[in-house]
Amino acid sequence: MSQTATDQRATGKEWLGLAVLVVPILVVSMDMSVLYLALPFMTADLEPTSNQSLWILDIYGFLLAGLLITMGSLGDRIGRRTLLMIGAVVFGVASLAATFSTSPEMLLAARALLGIGGATIAPSTLSLIRNMFHDPTQRKEAIGLWTAGFAGGAAVGPVIGGVLLEHFWWGSVFLINIPIMVVLFVAAPFLVPEFKDSDPGKFDPISVILAISSMLSIVFAIKHGAQEGIDAATIVTALVGLTLGAVFVIRQRKAAHPLIDVTLFAERAFSAAVVVQFLVIFAMTGFSLFAAQYLQLVVGLGPLEAGLWLLIPAAAAATGAVLAPTMSKVIRTGTIIACGLAFIGFGCVAMVFVTSDSGLPLLLTGMALLTFGIGAASTLNSDIVLTAAAPEKAGAASALSETGAELGGAVGIAILGTIGSTVYRHRMDDAIPAGTPAEIADPARETIGGAVAVADYLPEPFASQLTTVANSSFVDGFNLAAGWSAGLMAVSAVAVFVLLRRQTASAR
Repeated sequence: MSQTATDQRATGKEWLGLAVLVVPILVVSMDMSVLYLALPFMTADLEPTSNQSLWILDIYGFLLAGLLITMGSLGDRIGRRTLLMIGAVVFGVASLAATFSTSPEMLLAARALLGIGGATIAPSTLSLIRNMFHDPTQRKEAIGLWTAGFAGGAAVGPVIGGVLLEHFWWGSVFLINIPIMVVLFVAAPFLVPEFKDSDPGKFDPISVILAISSMLSIVFAIKHGAQEGIDAATIVTALVGLTLGAVFVIRQRKAAHPLIDVTLFAERAFSAAVVVQFLVIFAMTGFSLFAAQYLQLVVGLGPLEAGLWLLIPAAAAATGAVLAPTMSKVIRTGTIIACGLAFIGFGCVAMVFVTSDSGLPLLLTGMALLTFGIGAASTLNSDIVLTAAAPEKAGAASALSETGAELGGAVGIAILGTIGSTVYRHRMDDAIPAGTPAEIADPARETIGGAVAVADYLPEPFASQLTTVANSSFVDGFNLAAGWSAGLMAVSAVAVFVLLRRQTASAR
């Protein structure tokens, strides 16, 4: 082994630092998965509308998507470790506010603050891996562990959340974030090196405003259009967002020191990688929401038991993440990523055939196929993103990738969740007899959680009839969302295979 290769290899300190970087990724994943399990309890306590419930789930990802580019560039300027520690404080404070929320509006505001905190954390973790691990083989292994950590959060979150929900109120699920943020804040200065761009150039506040305004307008248009249809508000906000985005790109191309290097998109592999990040997180968040509700509200499991069963797809994701770097030594990277998307599609096909009485095997098989594909595709995809940019620009490149991921998560909940809730409401409108008292019909029409809650107060056989209709209506929406997603993943797998057919293991 040459001296240069030896110098490139990471030491024990870098691997311990990686453990610190995995901590916030665990939190991001846990924060979403525990909320899925807590949703029925939160719905019963705060009584949000179906629209408010989706916004409570979505606002976190929307603000992440809107702020990631700005925060990624800011981290390159002030220091990625510094930004990471600021994010830990904001995230901890927001978690405390969410814990003690007393209204849907208060929880929505707390989730928004969590999104801001998450936007300061997310770009730093992946970009610091680029700076800490210079050896290509070690970097792939580090990214595999980082991705497995994300899957591990999905595994640990439901179990911890289930334990808390079995014994405490729903707000307790946010308390788990606080000690983790304390550990991150204390350990980062000792184990994670600081890194910043030595010549970042003049800060451009106009570009910051354009980036934030463009992203938030676009994600609002997507969300509003998915829920309310293509109306004037959808069209106007979409046009405003696209116009501001175009102005932003033109400004970046002309700037001596741009906020992001838009020339990265000229590289086909980088563009494809950002799209793949969008797709895999789109699938993961959308179907995790369906799975958690199916297990609790249709199958009738308690939150802890549901969380334990969800360990199976989480373990499949971790397996895919760990195996992908090894497979890339003999199989082209682009082929593995395309196969990952194909696995997601196979999982969606399996879930098309889930019924209200099919039980656990079919759902868990579909989810395991889906998450295995996510783990394999995400790991190698992240390596493409990081190696496309110079080390001093890794923060901005990582932010672009994370923006695609978080936008995918928000859109996944918005589109797939809205498909499910729209089908549910239409089916329930047809099924509930005319003249049913409003105090029964209204909550039953809004959400399956509302129907289950109302059924508890009805005598037999009316209670069983209501839950049967609600379960069938929920599953119909689930099946339709899975069918559309299967088609999307099939087309995407072919497109990615063509775009990345020459992509091999990185050597940069």
